[in-house]
Parts: sequence; C-alpha cells; structure tokens
Amino acid sequence: MSISENLKTVQAATAPAILVAVSKTWPADYVQEAYDAGQRIFGENKVQEILEKAPVLPQDIEWHLIGHLQKNKIRKVLPHCAMIHSVDSLALAGQISRIAGELQLVSSILLQVNISDDDAKFGFTPEQLREAFDEMKALPHLQIDGLMTVPKFDPDPEQVRPAFAALRELRDELASRFAQDLPHLSMGMSHDSKVAVEEGATLVRVGSAIFGQRDYR
Repeated sequence: MSISENLKTVQAATAPAILVAVSKTWPADYVQEAYDAGQRIFGENKVQEILEKAPVLPQDIEWHLIGHLQKNKIRKVLPHCAMIHSVDSLALAGQISRIAGELQLVSSILLQVNISDDDAKFGFTPEQLREAFDEMKALPHLQIDGLMTVPKFDPDPEQVRPAFAALRELRDELASRFAQDLPHLSMGMSHDSKVAVEEGATLVRVGSAIFGQRDYR
C-alpha cells in the first residue's frame, strides 16, 4: 500500500484523536507524500531532523517534537516547533520558558510522565509531577496543554491499557487540583493506538503504520 492509502487507514482507525505522523528517519519526500495526501502534523524525535526538513517542506506543516529535548537545542527548535510533547523536568520547563520569552514566543508543551515506572524512559513520576506542577504552571512563556507518555512496550495492546488509563486519571486529577485546562493526552503508537484512543488519547503518534518499517539511511 502507498503512504496515501496507509494514511487514510490510520486516520479512520484513530479518529477522533489528532494524528501525529511520526516521520523520524524518513526523508523529506516521504513527508511531502503524506502532506499531499492531507496530513499536516508531523512528529520528529530529533531537533536536527526538524531543522533539516522544515525549510524544504510546506510552511503550513505543524512540527511536533516527540523525543527528548536537550537544553542546548531549545533555542534552535522553538521557532519551528508547534508543540513539544516531551518536557520531562521542571528545569527543562524553566529553560524553555526563559528562551521562549527571549524569542517573544509562548511555547505549547506537554509534560512527559513515566507512567510505567520504566528505567529506560524519560519523564516525571506522577508524584514528581504533582509536586512540580504549580511551579511550572506559573512559568510565563509556557502553555501547558496536557500530558504525554511512552509506556513499556508490549505486543499485546491490552497490556498497556492500564497505563493509558492511569495517564488520563492523572490528567483529570491535575486539571481539577490546579484549575488548569489540560485538553491533550499524547499516547499510543502504531500497534496500540486503538486502545489509547479508547482510553482518551487526543494525540496519537503513528509512524510505521503510515511510512512502513524504519528507514535508517
């Protein structure tokens, strides 16, 4: 199947969530093909890929950074990035707010939660997030739009359903406790996006189901 056909299948399967087409490692012409088929939101793991692709692709593409953000890359990526899914510490949030202020921007962010307590993953623990949330909420150049998680991989999507449910419950708790609108839950990838949507995902990050297996050229 073509990228266009794959995209239609994925869009139908993940509605009503917003599809973030994960284009990491794929060249710009693959992104262009998805764009021509109607996709406008693309997710990249690395700042460098956004910086390389953004100038050569249509300017109305909405780039989302879904991978870990190093502090020394913040200034480079903020002008090109509509949303950062992976803010995983109070220190990083503070740096983003400071640099966004210098650039006269307000940065839309999601707070990454290590909901599965996985040593291999970045993110706040739920308790760390409860403790830091009020301070992050006060940062002047951030718009906290919700939470994100990457649960432990399991080939059976039903096994990660509890993690998705836990993120939704944490979001609801924080929204109520801190009187903060948190509309987005970024969770779910190619193999488990259906379950994620059932548990309240508003943003799903799907790559291989659209583009095929990873191209590491």
